[in-house]
Amino acid sequence: RPWRWHSFSSKHQKTLTYLFSIFIAVVWCECLVFLTLNKGDIWFVLFQISRKDFDGFKKIFHRFLQVKGPSVDWPKINRPPEESIQPYEKIRAKGLPDNITACLNKLAVVKLNGGLGTSMGCKGPKSLISVRNENTFLDLTVQQIEHLNKTFSADVPLVLMNSFNTDEETKKILQKYKHHRVNIHTFNQSRYPRINKESLLPIASNMGMSGENAEAWYPPGHGDIYASFYNSGLLDKLIAEGKEYIFVSNIDNLGATVDLFILQHLMSQPADRRCEFIMEVTDKTRADVKGGTLIQYEDHLRLLEIAQVPKAHVDEFKSVTKFKIFNTNNLWISLPAIKRLHEKNAMDLEIIVNPKTLDGGLNVIQLETAVGAAIKSFDNALGVNVPRSRFLPVKTSSDLLLVMSNLYSLDAGSLTMSKKREFPTTPHVKLGSSFTKVQEFLARFENIPDMLELDHLTVSGDVTFGKNVSLKGTVIIIANHGDRIDIPAGAMLENKIVSGNLRILDH
Repeated sequence: RPWRWHSFSSKHQKTLTYLFSIFIAVVWCECLVFLTLNKGDIWFVLFQISRKDFDGFKKIFHRFLQVKGPSVDWPKINRPPEESIQPYEKIRAKGLPDNITACLNKLAVVKLNGGLGTSMGCKGPKSLISVRNENTFLDLTVQQIEHLNKTFSADVPLVLMNSFNTDEETKKILQKYKHHRVNIHTFNQSRYPRINKESLLPIASNMGMSGENAEAWYPPGHGDIYASFYNSGLLDKLIAEGKEYIFVSNIDNLGATVDLFILQHLMSQPADRRCEFIMEVTDKTRADVKGGTLIQYEDHLRLLEIAQVPKAHVDEFKSVTKFKIFNTNNLWISLPAIKRLHEKNAMDLEIIVNPKTLDGGLNVIQLETAVGAAIKSFDNALGVNVPRSRFLPVKTSSDLLLVMSNLYSLDAGSLTMSKKREFPTTPHVKLGSSFTKVQEFLARFENIPDMLELDHLTVSGDVTFGKNVSLKGTVIIIANHGDRIDIPAGAMLENKIVSGNLRILDH
């Protein structure tokens, strides 16, 4: 890789370090000038945030320059010992304590809320997209936690890790939950500058977010949660309130609800063997071959991401026979342990180099980290092999069709597979580019088809669905370029291939 530090001469290394230091100094001076011209506590706070962001960026950038070669030595990789990954059934068999409320009062729920809905054709935070009965991801999350608090007379707060992309709009919408029985907190993950791939210099010219700097900044992945959580003061606040663990998950994973059996397992451990980190994993299918997996590496449980795998071993990594599980990104983490490790600077998260091409054609790189990569730093870390139902992400319109259908029932913000479905697995759904954007997707369905007996659905081209359509078995609908297919109201398609041109017009 031409941008690696060791590929530069010592003269170029010194020049690069000097130029980067100037960039940091200029930004800090800009903050100080801003602080001077705009007297008041709020500007001092903004300056402190910027300083901490750049401290973090300087640290990850320096590590990036020093790293040589792949972050793992492939021959050292081993399967995790059996005792390090517990079956969920074993944990569930232990039952629940008499006082569930006491356990819940030591928990806070953290949702990763830094992403936008652009991949689904939506503006603003992804968490504000409607996914079921006009409820957004955020609505369902609040309903879930409120139900817990009411049922068990508990006080489980919701914490949202926002990014600079989502913070403002999220805070506006939080007003609607004022009268819900959930205390909601927010904090922002860091803001780092994108780096020119060739020069390795930040492309930002100042601290601004508009104009020429609109694409100059990025949130550095969810591994930033540890530093940002600590820097926000919220970590200390929750510990002072008696919270011991956080349950962390992506806000678009509708299967990531608080599991009382896993919580009880954490709370019931002896103090000297207390598990500080649980990663929920589930069995890998062919749809999950790129997902990170748990390995044993140098006597530690470790998360291996596909970006860390040497090219010669990528196919081996994707194998469902050698690496049978993948990370759901549902994590249970000890708050005191986060505080201890952060203060000792003991979390060495692998750097993910994410190449991007900006709208103007400029090639840049983003330096990111993953929250699950910290598992190797925590004491008595554990994987729990959970049912697939705890991994229900909505990344595409195909996923959206599944969660909107009668395959699932909604109760107190939680989606569960319908008892009328004979098989516990979800159908494989692949919708074409005409369905990518949410608004276009919704316009193509008069209502969502009955999918209880569906195994596989592929739709390509200009296709619409009338009311009360039923899909069973394997259904493939392909409208060629220039053609259109209107599936009529009340149609029942079972193990059918539909192609050509079928128009239904109002008389």
